[in-house]
Amino acid sequence: MAGLDLRPDQQLDLLIRLGAAVRRPRFPTPDNSKVPSMNMLFRPLSGLLLATSALVAPQIAMAQTTPAAQPQPGAAETSAPRQFAALDPDETPNVVEEVLILGRNIPEPMRTTSEVASFLTQEDLKRAGDGTAAEALTRVSGLSLVSGRFVYVRGLGERYSSALLNGSPLPSPEPLQRVVPLDLFPSAILAGATVQKSFSPNYPGEFGGGVIDLQTVAIPDEAFFEVEIGGGGNTETTLNKGLTYYGSDTDFLGYDDGTRKKPPELREALATGKRINSSNFTAAQLVRIGSSLVNAPLNVIQTKNKIPGNFSADVSAGRSFELPSGARLGVVAIGGFENSWRSREGIQQQGLEQNGVLEPRTSYNFNNTSNNVTVNGLVGLGLEWGDHQVRWTNLYVHNTTKSARQRAGEDYAAGQEVLDSYTEWFERNLYDTQLSGKHEFGAWNFDWRGSYAKSERDAPYEKFIRYRLENGVYYHSASQEQNSTSFSTLDDTMASAGFDLAYTLPLSSGRDAKFSGGYAYLDNERDAERRDFRYQGGAIPLAIQRERVDFLLSDYNLAQGYLTFTEITGGDGAAAYEAGLKVHAGYVQVDAEFLPRLRTSFGLRVEDAEQTVQVVDLFGGAAATPTALEETYVLPAATLTYNFAEDMQLRLGASKTIARPQFRELAPQQYFDPDTDRLFIGNPYLTDTELLNLDARVEWYFAANQYLSGGLFYKDLDRPVESVVSEQGSTIVQTYVNAPKASLYGFELDFKKLFDSPFEGAFFGTKRWLVGANYTFSDSQVKVGEDDVVYPLAGAGAARRALDYVKDGSQLQGLSKHLANIQFGWEDEENRSQATILATYVSKRISARGRPDQPDLIQEPGVTVDFTYRKAFDVRDRELEFTFKARNLLGEDFEEYQVLGGGRVDANTYDLGQTFSVSLSTRF
Repeated sequence: MAGLDLRPDQQLDLLIRLGAAVRRPRFPTPDNSKVPSMNMLFRPLSGLLLATSALVAPQIAMAQTTPAAQPQPGAAETSAPRQFAALDPDETPNVVEEVLILGRNIPEPMRTTSEVASFLTQEDLKRAGDGTAAEALTRVSGLSLVSGRFVYVRGLGERYSSALLNGSPLPSPEPLQRVVPLDLFPSAILAGATVQKSFSPNYPGEFGGGVIDLQTVAIPDEAFFEVEIGGGGNTETTLNKGLTYYGSDTDFLGYDDGTRKKPPELREALATGKRINSSNFTAAQLVRIGSSLVNAPLNVIQTKNKIPGNFSADVSAGRSFELPSGARLGVVAIGGFENSWRSREGIQQQGLEQNGVLEPRTSYNFNNTSNNVTVNGLVGLGLEWGDHQVRWTNLYVHNTTKSARQRAGEDYAAGQEVLDSYTEWFERNLYDTQLSGKHEFGAWNFDWRGSYAKSERDAPYEKFIRYRLENGVYYHSASQEQNSTSFSTLDDTMASAGFDLAYTLPLSSGRDAKFSGGYAYLDNERDAERRDFRYQGGAIPLAIQRERVDFLLSDYNLAQGYLTFTEITGGDGAAAYEAGLKVHAGYVQVDAEFLPRLRTSFGLRVEDAEQTVQVVDLFGGAAATPTALEETYVLPAATLTYNFAEDMQLRLGASKTIARPQFRELAPQQYFDPDTDRLFIGNPYLTDTELLNLDARVEWYFAANQYLSGGLFYKDLDRPVESVVSEQGSTIVQTYVNAPKASLYGFELDFKKLFDSPFEGAFFGTKRWLVGANYTFSDSQVKVGEDDVVYPLAGAGAARRALDYVKDGSQLQGLSKHLANIQFGWEDEENRSQATILATYVSKRISARGRPDQPDLIQEPGVTVDFTYRKAFDVRDRELEFTFKARNLLGEDFEEYQVLGGGRVDANTYDLGQTFSVSLSTRF
């Protein structure tokens, strides 16, 4: 029989078709007993590999009665014939040869995609022990984590990557980003994740570094109910002194009890549409409005002698039901709660260049304690019948950060010693409901999806006050020293829908062509508003200026005329905007093996998009002309996959994609970022970025779930958006421009190996070992010529010399040249234990552009080493699982700094400490 070169999906189909005619051998067990079932909680790699091998390495060819022929030229040699008994005793038994299929060790996800991609499984998530999707994705080659929330793919910022949930886009609750932060997603709700680094037309055209598609848990194979309780702490935080403020009675749950609601007096004043000041309101009215704001519970920062430890609890359950019609209905429900604390103590400095040397001029010592509370829930329903399935997924995530922070030191611009105090409450909600279906009709496949998601961010009572230090006493004049009370809201909604239609045409034995096409619709709307107020002072007696903040900002001092409540919200649309993005997209794609072992995928996507940002004047001024970007793009993509040797393949890809400016980057609204203490303002004169992407990768799967791969990539960016820093008087402002051009190139290496223990003995003899490593080198260059121009906000859209804003030859912001992960661990199925050490190295990167004539700000993440240990054991006939996690064992610090001429300025530097946690779970 001729050797057959079958694709993996055809191998599975062949197994199914032969199931009625082939009896597979069974391995006998002593006394004909059943094989014991695997432990319910502990799911080792060996079990996973066994299941994977059964799916991805079937090697059965079609039965023939004729003698076996020689293999085709270039095909692998056939193994020795194996006899199979036919189920029909009257038929002459057929001889079925087992043919060595090319690619038998290539895992299923890598077979089904023609693109350069990486995958995270549930086993990967458990082994690494990462708590959120953001943390887990840093283990993937070429990915790095910024600000603990945003994942950069191949060094490109979050604007060049998109995040999907079950294939549908998500809105963001972040004022500075349109991309949803991935720390919102607890790993407990995830079944896995796909990171696709080369573009294919079925994905959105906003594709630079890649697309991250998170998959939630689906229909369970068997009923389960699992409970997990955990706790932990951080060496810089837990049981140490920290800062806090009272807030409300329910802050520990992450929900305010109504204390932070705008009082009725303030709401009535805002409803008038007038600026709240002495020109529009009487003195008595201003006293009444200012006195209505909550005072002591939200103003007074207290020292807490012992910060409590962290706590988490997760409950999950699932069950499937066989319906009378033969369909199967599945239900999954997950709920989680986490309360954690984090203190930071460090230095914040600003520098001044003197004779070629950068020296600190403003220098603060700061303390910051944040209480983070996350509540999440997921409910999923799935229905399967025949070749059809429908899923309904509902997700809710509520994340709150309560922060108290102070900084003290010399302010160079003010010429005095100062103490700044902040109390903050940031509440983020994400609601998402998705309905999707997959249907097979012979050679036709039809998939559809619809999603509605809403993201909210509420930041009531952001409080700030500055005191000056004179002769050991702190004073606040409410005029020379500033204070502020701010209320900001952000609502981001996203409705999306789409379908994919595919037809599979057999070309010959073992080869076929898949023709597909589809349509996608996206409607993203965002409303953002910020109101700022101040207690303005006149001739305040020194005795009053020395008062504690709650006595100082009291109704008594307002009634006495020492203070006047006034609004300082920016006008001319600087405080509010409405934004929208509507996209209609269609694509066609052909994925075919026209020649044996050469898979070709090519197609194009057409996107018609309109993005608008309308600034809103809150005080009735004339509406400004909205910023509108209307473009239609044709985005081609092609990939070749050549299976040139047993379990080895080469991928080549080329595509054109885009990156749109984010809403916040287009809106001329001022926003103070509490993470960096910097003021941001958008630029309505930005335009889209266009990218050319080239990829090449060689993959060798030398055993099941074991591989070595290496790849090259190159990207050419036309008009990339770059962040620049400028000075407005004594205020430092960070804004954005389109740099003329930039390029990015590099290579990736990825390795994973599993092996049995080479040593004998009680500890080593039963263990199976894992070694994994990946490394990514990336380099970039911003290209600026003498004749190039940019269109900054400061120039009101007029062309300005680009070299005055962007440095030629500089690195792209956020790019780390070197990213590396090393993973070493073992598992012991007999003793039901597993341990893993993970080390991550991220080299320095530009976190922000420096002021004119100053160097860029550099962040150096360095090396972090983590450890995870899992152990299952029995208590009263119930299996429990113990998990221990340790993070940042080497005690790497956070460092953001500038260097010039041998001088160094620490813009933001603090100790991270080591974090430890333990948890106990059981399944019913």
